[in-house]
Amino acid sequence: MISASRLSWIDALLLIGGYVALDWMSFFHPLHGPYITPWNPAPALALVFILRHGWQAVLLALALAVLLAEIGVRSLPASLPASVVIAFMLALGYGAIGEALRRRLHSPTIFLDRFGLLRWASVVVAGTLLTSMAFVLALVALGLVPLAGWSEAVGRFWIGDGVGILVSMPLLWMLFDEHGRALLRVTLWRPDTLGYVLAAALALWVAVGHGAESDFQYFYLLFLPIIWAASRQGLAGAVLSAAVIQIGLIAVVYWQGFSASSVLEIQAVTVVLVLAGFFIGVVVDEQQRISAELRQTLRLAAAGEMAGALAHELNQPLTALSAYGAACEELLARGETGDRLTGSIRLMVCEAYRAAEVVRRLRDFFRTGTTKLEVVSLPGLLAAAAAPFTRRAAKAGIELTLEPVPDGVLLADRPQLAVVLRNLLANAFDAVAEQPPGERRVHVSALAEAGDRICIRVEDSGPGLSGHAVSRLFEPFNSTKSSGLGLGLAISRAIAEAHGGKLWAEIGARGVFRLLLPFEKARANA
Repeated sequence: MISASRLSWIDALLLIGGYVALDWMSFFHPLHGPYITPWNPAPALALVFILRHGWQAVLLALALAVLLAEIGVRSLPASLPASVVIAFMLALGYGAIGEALRRRLHSPTIFLDRFGLLRWASVVVAGTLLTSMAFVLALVALGLVPLAGWSEAVGRFWIGDGVGILVSMPLLWMLFDEHGRALLRVTLWRPDTLGYVLAAALALWVAVGHGAESDFQYFYLLFLPIIWAASRQGLAGAVLSAAVIQIGLIAVVYWQGFSASSVLEIQAVTVVLVLAGFFIGVVVDEQQRISAELRQTLRLAAAGEMAGALAHELNQPLTALSAYGAACEELLARGETGDRLTGSIRLMVCEAYRAAEVVRRLRDFFRTGTTKLEVVSLPGLLAAAAAPFTRRAAKAGIELTLEPVPDGVLLADRPQLAVVLRNLLANAFDAVAEQPPGERRVHVSALAEAGDRICIRVEDSGPGLSGHAVSRLFEPFNSTKSSGLGLGLAISRAIAEAHGGKLWAEIGARGVFRLLLPFEKARANA
């Protein structure tokens, strides 16, 4: 449930003044006296205040706002006691709608996802219908609406309130929210905003200007600018486009003097138009948010994978630092202060720089995801990748073989390729773990191909892969391991492609992965 904040006297004055102003702006084509109009955005403002401050805090201010609108805008068509009853009845009706929204929406960002949008629209449609029926029946009881016309009055009041809330409330909600205002400012200053505003104006001119002569047959053109805005800028763009279209429609109604029935038809279609735009906008925002979260998750997972490889890279310089430090101590104990001590210190500095470079790569990857390419020996890379698995193979009874590979170099980021090879070997070891003793084999080979490419092949004696498994193998979060995240192969393929290569699996009775990379063979000595 959305938590409510305290209603200050400034908030109360803003609600009263805004409600009366919106009621004055939308007062046209009244039905059965001055009560029922085809567009009523004032309740949208009331619902925003109810959601922000609670309906009990807003009740008196809202009832006073309705009463002042009756006096100032409608010239008090009923007696004062009847007008007071009507004001409290509408305030209670809008309060009930607002309370229902507060209980069903679980986030202050009420339009966060499509389900929140649908819940909001459902509550508004059902709530305005019930409020309209109660309000019109009260007018019938007071003799202000004839009994024969009560159903028509309910329909028009329902459409007026429903359209007013559905079109206006998202914009008002964003205007009263700090994050929403910032988002609207950014959206307003985007270059494409002017484009869809002009498109909305053109569509209005065609649909309402020329289309009015043929029962608004070109009204569907209004879908184009709001869909454009929603797909480009999400909900903020849809809200702005809907506001432009609604204001333009009302201006045209005043300008061309459409009949009440024509305005009612326009408003009914506007509901579909606006909800479609809002739904597309919310879906676009949701996809962008999920995409950003997924990118962050993949980056963190990739950093975790790289940490293991970098730990291996750091092990060598740190071990060398320890050895050179011990040598310096021994030389100092002997009284050595000459070239041997200087050389050992120089080697310590070199190893320290080497370790710092490894750490710097990890830091840069965390910040930007960048890589640093260097010349990497293929035999050395495969030997270093297989070395940590040798002891594991001996313990688990796995036969690990590494065939002689062509002598040559890769232009690559060593830690990143270490991640790929480590993932492939770890998966191969897991695949053969359930095989009977004597049938657990992992084979690594490399074969030069035409076009200066090398194909590294990791084969295991496991159960192999089916076509369905291969088709989903590299999808993020798809894992056959109970403890796996399903990111290792997705990250490995991304690393391979970033190096200008490919990574794929083969369908068959055995597990086979192939890693294709650019390769330069070693030149024979002249």
